[in-house]
Amino acid sequence: MQDLKAAAVDAAAMTPVLPNLSIVVPTYNEAANVPLLIAKLEDALAGHAWEIVFVDDDSADDTSGAVARAGADKPYIRCIRRIGRRGLSSAVIEGALSCDSPYIAVMDADLQHDERILPDMLRMLNRGDVDLAIGSRYVGGGGVGDWSRMRQGLSRLATALSRLVVSAALRDPMSGFFMMRRGAFHGALSHLSGRGYKIMLDLLASSPQPLRFVEVPYEFQPRLHGESKLSMRVLYEYAVMIFRKRLERAFASRARVPAA
Repeated sequence: MQDLKAAAVDAAAMTPVLPNLSIVVPTYNEAANVPLLIAKLEDALAGHAWEIVFVDDDSADDTSGAVARAGADKPYIRCIRRIGRRGLSSAVIEGALSCDSPYIAVMDADLQHDERILPDMLRMLNRGDVDLAIGSRYVGGGGVGDWSRMRQGLSRLATALSRLVVSAALRDPMSGFFMMRRGAFHGALSHLSGRGYKIMLDLLASSPQPLRFVEVPYEFQPRLHGESKLSMRVLYEYAVMIFRKRLERAFASRARVPAA
């Protein structure tokens, strides 16, 4: 009998704990930041059941190898290596589809997002009255750090354009740091454009039902390693996504108009 009890205890200890939260991190040439981000998340999420899913677009600096080394004895660290495919939004979609957790967070690997607000985001989603918790630089207590005037101007312009497809009540529609219910993601999935770098804006503009959201303040941090992905191509793909979503809404409204 004692042997059976011991075997049962051993089996329970070996049973993996299913994560309550999956953090999807799209990467391209972020090898130096991988172990730093993991260490920060381990501190911030101590006591929580979570996993991190890196989605790497075949980085030249062997980011996927850095993930493999960091996760050699940590089953909560995974990597999806994509060959011949590029793009942040599509990487997030692919990573989220690989998760079974009830909650999915999205953040960058460059350490500019404050992982310490993740427990607050999770707590707010657990209340049941919101679908999306957004890390916001533009609510009280948030900030953009040492951004140049040019970058602040580009952010204001991009925010103004976003008003064509999302509510003005959202202060930081350009945020790339958020947490959502998995059901909210799947509800919008078939309508997502999957283009560009602003997947949260795509989710908000694509969801058949308005997503209930809350904004959580954080201070944007300076990049330590690697290079910013901001480029003219990023801006172009953002404009294309806004234009496409605006057209989809116009056509949908016209289709709903009853015949005379």
